[in-house]
Amino acid sequence: MAMHDQPPSGTDEFVKGLWRENPVFVQALGMCPVLAVSNTARNALAMGLATLFVLVMSNITVSTLRRVIPRQVRIATYILIIATFVTIVDYVIRAISLDLHKALGAFISLIVVNCLILGRAEAFASKNTIGRAALDGLGSGVGFVFALFCLGAVREILGSGSLFGVDLFHEGFQDWVVMILPSGGFFTLAAWLLVFNAVRQRREAARALEVAS
Repeated sequence: MAMHDQPPSGTDEFVKGLWRENPVFVQALGMCPVLAVSNTARNALAMGLATLFVLVMSNITVSTLRRVIPRQVRIATYILIIATFVTIVDYVIRAISLDLHKALGAFISLIVVNCLILGRAEAFASKNTIGRAALDGLGSGVGFVFALFCLGAVREILGSGSLFGVDLFHEGFQDWVVMILPSGGFFTLAAWLLVFNAVRQRREAARALEVAS
């Protein structure tokens, strides 16, 4: 078999979700929780990890059952599978920390309708083996966690002068209150998109130069 005909390796399936197809910085998926709960690093990390768990487990389940799920009801079945894991996450977060559960609020339940999870189930998990589906979900999930943490860390540092509740600056630091407001989420996301796209363009230009030489 020719090299260009070989399917992507498991490593490629994982890495693409981290960088080339990052759910937030490239595909702009799941913007509702990204902007709503990223006012602190703790909330952002918790939501990212919850989404990661649901994404990986739903991908594995959909891939396992892909040959027995009737095509006519596949979307409804995928939603039922996703909702089952979201319910598990909801109870786990509630058991770990009621304060965190209240901070995340309805956005935990809204993981069910996160287009990232349903999209990966339909576009990838339903067509590939369990191992590849798990790696795809893990890569996209870690990419989502990374993006949420980037936003949450910047917003908490500038908006509260702390990270995970630990003060970073002296008492004279003036908090940028706007950063923990909804508008701060848009400002921070725009700044990260600018940085991410600049890095991507520089890498692509360097790769093109290497090919040309």
